[in-house]
Amino acid sequence: MKRRDTLKALSLGTFGMAALPTTDLVAAAPDPKPFKTTPARVAEEIERDKKLMAEQFFNATELATIGILCDIIIPADAKSGSATQAGVPAYIEFMAKDQPAYQTPLRGGLKWLDNTCVKRFGKAFSLCTAKQRIEIVDAIAYPEDVKPEYAQGAAFFTQMRNLTLSGFFTTPMGFETLGYVGNRPNQWDGVPQDVLDKYGLKYDPLYDKKD
Repeated sequence: MKRRDTLKALSLGTFGMAALPTTDLVAAAPDPKPFKTTPARVAEEIERDKKLMAEQFFNATELATIGILCDIIIPADAKSGSATQAGVPAYIEFMAKDQPAYQTPLRGGLKWLDNTCVKRFGKAFSLCTAKQRIEIVDAIAYPEDVKPEYAQGAAFFTQMRNLTLSGFFTTPMGFETLGYVGNRPNQWDGVPQDVLDKYGLKYDPLYDKKD
């Protein structure tokens, strides 16, 4: 699935849990960057952030699967690193603690994914081959084309895709990928030379910074 395909329809959906047991075996997880919250503004927010960061919601098996899915949605390419390299799995872990409404759909979706792969390939998603993983993802990636039996998986993948995109494109790596500059304080390089020339002005070292 190509990166541009992941930006196709971002639609919301409901989700139900699968009931089959899953395996605890897991492939090696990607090495995600840690997630850092933005500076809190008041003491209560600081304490809440510390509490959330000290907690752990997803287990190692679940985080490994999340990392694999994130990198399928946004893989590394010539323009940027992958979602995992940007720290998206840690962002999703934080969001599940910050917004508990995510917990049941995400954990249930991970179980659905493993159940489906066990039935189809005899092993959990993280242990499947790259080709098998993409086969499953392609079956749930586009809600308008999903078969009824994969509706639960499609709702889960839509939520994963939304979280992956919001996580990635709010990191420095995501900003750079978009070409977004935004406000950058303390980087004043002085009045551009063409503006100085237009108004017959000269560079003043007391006020303008020139490298």
